[in-house]
Amino acid sequence: MKTEIWKVNKSNPDLETMRRASQIIKQGGLVAFPTETVYGLGANGLDAQAVLGIFKAKGRPADNPLILHIANQKDVFYLAAGVPLKAQVLIEAFWPGPLTLVLPKSRFIPQEVTCGLDTVAIRMPRHPVALALIREAGVPLAAPSANTSGYPSTTEASHVISDMDGKIDLVLDGGPAGFGLESTVIDMSGEKPLILRPGGITREQIEEVIGPVEYDPANEDSHVKPRSPGMKYKHYSPHAQVVLLEGEPEEIADMLVDLIAENKEQGKKVGLLLTAETLNKLPDKQKIYWRNLGSRHDLEHIARNLYAELRSCDNAGIEVIYTETYARKDIGAALMNRLVKSSEQEIRRKQ
Repeated sequence: MKTEIWKVNKSNPDLETMRRASQIIKQGGLVAFPTETVYGLGANGLDAQAVLGIFKAKGRPADNPLILHIANQKDVFYLAAGVPLKAQVLIEAFWPGPLTLVLPKSRFIPQEVTCGLDTVAIRMPRHPVALALIREAGVPLAAPSANTSGYPSTTEASHVISDMDGKIDLVLDGGPAGFGLESTVIDMSGEKPLILRPGGITREQIEEVIGPVEYDPANEDSHVKPRSPGMKYKHYSPHAQVVLLEGEPEEIADMLVDLIAENKEQGKKVGLLLTAETLNKLPDKQKIYWRNLGSRHDLEHIARNLYAELRSCDNAGIEVIYTETYARKDIGAALMNRLVKSSEQEIRRKQ
């Protein structure tokens, strides 16, 4: 299969281009497209065979459900068997946007989308290209992140090509994705709302709208069995080993002096993905691969950079990546969720 790449205007996509892309979807093909979170890999969410193509292209585990993407809020009432009042409040507050709702599924949803579950995950993206593609296709798009399963998600078209070239039909290149981390997933099918995955819409924002929500403890501890079947798998991980360092910038810099020397003795190539504050405390950065993720005071900037820099380390042949932790609140909760998953919870503190 030859994978084509079409440039699109991210704020005002050409209608004819979107029509041509939608024809691929209608014919059962796979199209990668930008969203306000990461790049998605889309197929007709009502076509079981097309959906199976997503699993094959990504190497995705067969029990890891997909999210359906829609372009009209009203479509949720067709795809879900029931939409509780609190879910409707969240829709009004945050759609279009990076919030995925898990709801009882309707009879129209193929088992291949939900992996046999009686619930379905639905969201309405905010990105103009994503919305235009869904509208032109005329069907909901099943669309996980457009990456090899388990590897860091794709935030640029070049990342998609690196993982998916020859496996999918088309990549719509709309430039860098927006937020850089996947959507928040909240289960609204039970008695109490439960956040299964933190993301672009924070717990604090949700609670301002509907009151207290529960939080799956597996988000903070990888040894706890997650409520969502797909979250039990390794996610967001580069080929390099990822180690998290906890502490203030000066403490992390002190730890790194010893850690870099230890790895050098073992002949391992080290990469540093650090905040500006920590880099400023590091005495000697010469002959070390390092990247400035941004300021500790701007976690949204760090979120936009994270996946791209994890991938850059692999491209540079890095064997061990050292990065740092963040407070688990607001956007920091989503950042730590991804970092804990990518590092398999290897966290070091100054003794």
